[in-house]
Amino acid sequence: MLFNSYEFLFIFLPLTLLGYVTIGRLGMRAAAFLALASLAFYAWWRVEFLPILALSILFNYFAGMLIDHWRAMSLGRMTLIGAITANLGALAFYKYAGFLAASANTLGAQLPLLDILLPIGISFFTFTQIAFLVDVWRGKAQERHFINYILFVSYFPHLIAGPMLHHAQIMPQFSNPDACRLKSSNLALGLVIFIIGLVKKVLIADPLSLYASGIFNRLGTGAEPDMITAWCGALAFTLQIYFDFSGYSDMAIGASKMFGIDLPINFNSPYKATNIIDFWRRWHMSLSQFLRDYLYIPLGGNQKGPARRYINLIITMLLGGLWHGANWTFVIWGGLHGAYLVINHLCRNFLPAPPKAFAWALTMLAVVIAWVFFRASNFDQAMMVLRGMAGLNGLGSTILQIGGQKIGALGNTLLILLIAGALCALPNSQSLARQFEILLHTRDDAAQVFGIKLTPRALARSLAVSAIIAAAFFFTCVGFIGEKSEFLYFQF
Repeated sequence: MLFNSYEFLFIFLPLTLLGYVTIGRLGMRAAAFLALASLAFYAWWRVEFLPILALSILFNYFAGMLIDHWRAMSLGRMTLIGAITANLGALAFYKYAGFLAASANTLGAQLPLLDILLPIGISFFTFTQIAFLVDVWRGKAQERHFINYILFVSYFPHLIAGPMLHHAQIMPQFSNPDACRLKSSNLALGLVIFIIGLVKKVLIADPLSLYASGIFNRLGTGAEPDMITAWCGALAFTLQIYFDFSGYSDMAIGASKMFGIDLPINFNSPYKATNIIDFWRRWHMSLSQFLRDYLYIPLGGNQKGPARRYINLIITMLLGGLWHGANWTFVIWGGLHGAYLVINHLCRNFLPAPPKAFAWALTMLAVVIAWVFFRASNFDQAMMVLRGMAGLNGLGSTILQIGGQKIGALGNTLLILLIAGALCALPNSQSLARQFEILLHTRDDAAQVFGIKLTPRALARSLAVSAIIAAAFFFTCVGFIGEKSEFLYFQF
């Protein structure tokens, strides 16, 4: 079930919210209802994946109990290592078995290529539970209520594509009896955040995908793109993946807010970053924090000298790239960002800070180049695009084309890219949500909204206008979701 589908918008979400609030008012276990609804949400994709999720939850719940019981003994550490190994083994089997066999065959092996269907969201719910097990061993988490643990892992807004949750971030909210009491402010704010995400996905990311896919999908013919076509394809994907994934995260946060539960922010205007370090503090923030807390710091972080720090950065980003998918292009993408981070730290130590405009342009150039490998099907196709971007295949014309195959008019593409790029410079989702929250909660006194002082009457008018605009965008999006498109991060 997609967030951008009629089933979710008009059936699952309203019925689940109604049931959650009703059961909570009756004094029953609203968390149990929400857990069952979340499992049903997951089973909607493929019911045969549900036992995999259920076994993962059972295994990690009891592993967490044992680790907590034996935490003061070496047996606790051994149980932690065994549980993490089992989790990574299951992830490797479903996600990387075919990739590893194909890679080994290129070196002369003759392994069978297994055609294994990847359970959706397995990377997210596996890493979420690994973080829980580590936190239990560190004495930072404990969960003895099985229903609460099921909900922690399966909670439908974050289950498929994040944000990744820490036990301490979410469990106190599930235990709060006020969470299941419907509040008009939570409902209104959640709807606005959800609609912002829906607009990002339906009205921005999906149109951009037509150009990005039109260019990258034709690379398999062997024809190389000219300079204009290559840059349009790379920029289209750069903007598509941001609006697609940040749109999903906004919808997850908005949907959860309607239930009175706050999820962590996952994006903070990453394309405004002026260096790669800053980019990774803004992009997919929950994954960045996971990699820092559970990989980079355990490797030694920056505590064992500069050389070891840079090695740790490279290893962390290589594994972060591999987490995204079973393809060497993802490893290269992660390796590039690891190298970028090392260079960034070295420049900070030995060079003066460059002008912000130059630093931003250089950062975006590095990000776009890396995204080419992320999007391409293989290394050769990525190099085709990069050669085109370098102008080695000619400048191009007013028609985007690869090998004589027309893709689209250059003017239309540039207009869409310009509009999408300009939107990245505007206030982000959380900034818009904060301003809307001011409108919701201001009653008597004047307040500042986007730096403008508004009287109570003006605030009321602004709230009404905001509601009308949100409704207009929502029904516009509904008109465009006849052909549903999955989110890019569903494949990870």
